[in-house]
Amino acid sequence: MPVIGLDHVNIRTLDAEESARFYVEVLGFAYHRGPEVMGHQAHWLCDNSGRPIIHLRLREPDGASTGPVDHVALACQGKADMVERLTARSVEFSMAENLLPGITQIFLKDPHGIAIELQFSGE
Repeated sequence: MPVIGLDHVNIRTLDAEESARFYVEVLGFAYHRGPEVMGHQAHWLCDNSGRPIIHLRLREPDGASTGPVDHVALACQGKADMVERLTARSVEFSMAENLLPGITQIFLKDPHGIAIELQFSGE
C-alpha cells in the first residue's frame, strides 16, 4: 500500500493565533510560521521531531460548524504529564483506559469545537 501514515491535518480557523496558542500551551506543540502557500499564510504546529503535523488555515466566518473535520487523533507519550497539563489549564476532558489492552485515550476539544483524541500506548 502506498500510504504509510498520517502526514498532517489542516484545521480551518477564524483566529490562527488563538488556535496556535491552544495547541502550544495545552498540548505542547511548537509553533512555526510557515511560508505563504497559494495565497494563504501557513501556520504550522510541529511535533517533537519538528514535523508540522497540524496546519492552521484562516477561514471566513460561516457559523459554528467545524466543517468536515470530525476529530484529530494524535499518538502521544507522557499520559500523567498530559492529565496534569489539561487539569492545570482547566481544559475539560474525558479518559478511556484499556479500550484495547494497554491503550488509553483522552478526549477534548480545541477552541473551535474540533474533537482531539490523544492516544497513549503502554502507559
